[in-house]
Amino acid sequence: MNDLDELKQYAVAQAHSQGVAKDRLRQLLDSIHSDEDGTPGSWAHEWSQAAEQLASEGKLLEAVRFHTLARFPFPDGVARRHAQERAAELFAQWASGFPALARLDIPTPEGNVRAWSTGLDAPEPKPLLLLSGGIISTKEQWAPVLLELDTFGLAGVVVEMPGVNENPLRYGPGSHALFSHVLDAVEGRADTSRTYALALSFSGHLALRAALTDRRIRGVVGAGLPVHDFFTDADWQSRVPRVTVDTLAHLSHTEPGKVFDALRGWELTEAELGSLDIPVAHVTSLRDEIIPPADSELLRRTVASLTVREHDDVHGSPGHFPETRLFTLLSVLRMRGGADATVRALEEQLAAAERAAA
Repeated sequence: MNDLDELKQYAVAQAHSQGVAKDRLRQLLDSIHSDEDGTPGSWAHEWSQAAEQLASEGKLLEAVRFHTLARFPFPDGVARRHAQERAAELFAQWASGFPALARLDIPTPEGNVRAWSTGLDAPEPKPLLLLSGGIISTKEQWAPVLLELDTFGLAGVVVEMPGVNENPLRYGPGSHALFSHVLDAVEGRADTSRTYALALSFSGHLALRAALTDRRIRGVVGAGLPVHDFFTDADWQSRVPRVTVDTLAHLSHTEPGKVFDALRGWELTEAELGSLDIPVAHVTSLRDEIIPPADSELLRRTVASLTVREHDDVHGSPGHFPETRLFTLLSVLRMRGGADATVRALEEQLAAAERAAA
C-alpha cells in the first residue's frame, strides 16, 4: 500500500503531462480516501471508474490516461494490474484508427519488449527519434506524440523502461542495452545512424550510458536525469520519496530497504560524461526532491555540448509542462539540423508559453 499523500502529490505531474484538466484532477483526488486494492474510494478504483465512464462515451484516449493514473506508480495488486491491462487494450483500440501507428516487438536476449512506432519503412529511411519515459511512465502516455513526427521528417519508436508496464525486463546495471536493441530491431527501416533519444528522468541516465558505446545515438534530450550523486550520496538517498524508492525496488526486483545497495555502481563518472561528443539538452527542476542538484551541476561541468533549461519547480516541473514539451522538441530538431522555419515557429511558441507562465 502506498502513502496516499505522496500518490496525490506525484500524480499531479503525470496528470498534467497527459492533459488531464485541473478541475477534473482535483475532483478525483478529493474523492480518493485510501489505497486499498480496488475498494470504493481507493486510488485505483476511483481512477478506473472514471476511465470506464470515458470509455463508454467513446473517449478512448482519455480513458487510457485515467487508467494509466489508476495503475500509478506501478501495479502492486489486482486493481492496478487490471487498470494497466485496460490502458493497453483501450490504447490499441484507439491506435487502430491511425495507420501511422504500429506495434513493434524488440528482440532482446531476455525476451521481446513491446513498443509503438511510426515512420518506419519509408522509401528514404528517416532519422529516428527514440522516446522513453521514466520509472512510472508507460509507452501509451507518449505514443500519441509519434503522430506528430512525420511533420518533422522523423521516424519514431516509444519504449518503456525495463520493468514498466509491458516491458518484462528487470531494471539492472545493463539496462542501457535496451536502446541498442531497439536500434538493431529497426536497422534499415529508419536511419539509425542519426538517432536522437528523448529520454526522461531515469531513462535519460540509460540513454547517456548507451551513447557512450553506441555511436548511432547522436543526441540525448532529457529532464530530471539521475547522473551520479543520486546513486552515491547516502544522505540524499535517505530523503528520496517513498514512492520513488518503492517503484525502483519493484523494477529492480529488490526490497525497498536494499534498493540503493542494488543501484550502487550505476553512476556515470566525470570521465565518462566528459567523453561524450554529442549534444545533450536537459531540463533541470530547481526544487527537484528526487534528483540531487549536484547531478545537474555535474552535467554542466563535464558535458562539452550541453544546453540546460531551468524551472523553479519540483521534479518533472509540472507547472511548466508546455515549455518543457516545446524545449525538448526544439532540442531534437536543433540536434538534427535543418528545418529552420519549423525551428523558428517552435521558438515563437516557446516564447509565448514562457510569457503565459510568467
